[in-house]
Amino acid sequence: MPDDSKPPHIKRLADFQPDEEGDFFAMLTSKEELTTRDDKPYLRIGLRDSEREVRFPVWNESPWFAPFRDEWSPGDFFKIRAFYRESKFGPQLDIRKIRLATSADRLDGFDPNMCKPRSRFNPETMFADLMAIVDRQITDQAIRNLVRDILTQHREFLLTLAAAKHHHHAYLGGWLEHVLSVTRTCSYLATKYAEEYSHLEPPLDRDLVLAGAVLHDIGKLREYVECPTGVEYTSSGNLIGHILQGRDILREAAASRVIDPEKMLRLEHVLVAHQRLPEWGSPKPPMTPEALIVHYADDLDAKLNMMATALADTSGDGPMTSRHNPLRQPIFRGNEFS
Repeated sequence: MPDDSKPPHIKRLADFQPDEEGDFFAMLTSKEELTTRDDKPYLRIGLRDSEREVRFPVWNESPWFAPFRDEWSPGDFFKIRAFYRESKFGPQLDIRKIRLATSADRLDGFDPNMCKPRSRFNPETMFADLMAIVDRQITDQAIRNLVRDILTQHREFLLTLAAAKHHHHAYLGGWLEHVLSVTRTCSYLATKYAEEYSHLEPPLDRDLVLAGAVLHDIGKLREYVECPTGVEYTSSGNLIGHILQGRDILREAAASRVIDPEKMLRLEHVLVAHQRLPEWGSPKPPMTPEALIVHYADDLDAKLNMMATALADTSGDGPMTSRHNPLRQPIFRGNEFS
């Protein structure tokens, strides 16, 4: 049995090994009231830090049952002492002590953002890299200044913004990770196809490909609001979505500038067409080479992130993952898992 004579050292939930007890900070992510086959009530709750989520039952005879049911809600943060174990039902926690986290816990390293999943990459570095592409590769000064000013105006929000609520890059810094990746892909593709289709009339506009890549999801600034569990849709996000709001942001930023009208039209089209299908939110499909390049770069990056997330799920021991992932299909992991 664990030694209760002294408090365990505070560590991350993600670092716990089987049959280890310790103190950690976590966020309540879910709470579901259920009953057993014998009609006895229990709760199934989820607790997480940035890298691990544990879902486990809290039985009605537990001293924590009533507080979880009546007082605590998803999005609340806790300081917890628990025994971590793994069973045939997955990771489990046997809670020894638990209370709501307070501002005083910051002295022990508590930060609400520590309980949210986040990008593997540093947001400050990603933002700087994105700005460097804008400054060095967009040759049209009016378009370059337009894109640069939009990014600069919203820098603080973009450093933490998720790219989605659930499906891809749905974590702190996910917007930057996704947009930087799409922009890098578009930089390569625009150069490649501008050379291979040098006879196009009008010529493929590399500046518009890059500007469209950087701004294709800028409407998510208005589609989402940050919350303890990630992001939630704003009213305008639900009713209008990020595509049209992205065009609104672009038009507002361009209103007092002198920009070639056809270039603005083509850039707006990249934004409104980047999802391609009406059921995905686009009112128009890609009708220019620039829009086509941005659409497929965006789609590939999103789907590859979904696949990587599915492959990172180590539950199960077969060669195929579960189909319960954003792609809604099994993914081959390799025969060594069989």
